[in-house]
Amino acid sequence: MPVQAATRNPAILSYHTLRRVVGIVALSLPFVLSGGVILLSLAGPGHALPRPLLQLSISDYYYTPMGTCYVGGLCVIAAFLMCSRGYDRLDEMAGYLAGLFALGVALFPSENPYSAWYSKLDVEIGYVHTAFAALMFLAIAFFCLFLFPRSSPHARLTRRKQHRNRVYAACGGVIVACIVVMVIFTVESVADWPRPAHSLLGCESLALIAFGVAWLTKGEGLLRDKPHERNRPV
Repeated sequence: MPVQAATRNPAILSYHTLRRVVGIVALSLPFVLSGGVILLSLAGPGHALPRPLLQLSISDYYYTPMGTCYVGGLCVIAAFLMCSRGYDRLDEMAGYLAGLFALGVALFPSENPYSAWYSKLDVEIGYVHTAFAALMFLAIAFFCLFLFPRSSPHARLTRRKQHRNRVYAACGGVIVACIVVMVIFTVESVADWPRPAHSLLGCESLALIAFGVAWLTKGEGLLRDKPHERNRPV
């Protein structure tokens, strides 16, 4: 089938739409959560900014009025990741695992930052949440660095594809860097070091934004091949 004709296939268009939805949800989630809490607080009886203005991490929004949006957004990402299909079984298994990890982050909340006392079960669930979050970020970094740059054996390598591969590499590098910083901050000997306020929230948000940009690009929402490039090599 000619490459040009393939782009008219409704199934392929739907698949690209699915990838774009994943990208949009991941990219917008940090802004929707933080902005939603601020707007709801301003619209509330006190008409004042929330205190604190920002949570310490994305996971802490589970305990805010935007908790349902937090869980829903992660479940949407998980569902679409599990529906993800690629060129072989590796792509398929990576999608299933990444979706499972995202679902685990949603269903196993972190410890309540507003609670003065934690039960043993709360602490154990918090550990499970942290493990799922770490695995999810590692999985999406794997997508960006190793799966997205791949092409169909019959596809021509266009200039736009080369540009997209650079975007995937940059996004994957950002995610890995955020993971490294978050791990460093959890080391006991480093935990008390001075660091920027909301550093964990910033790292998580930046990783999600990079993930969203990569999926938008993969879904041809960014750097789509030009019509005249589809039928000729670089």
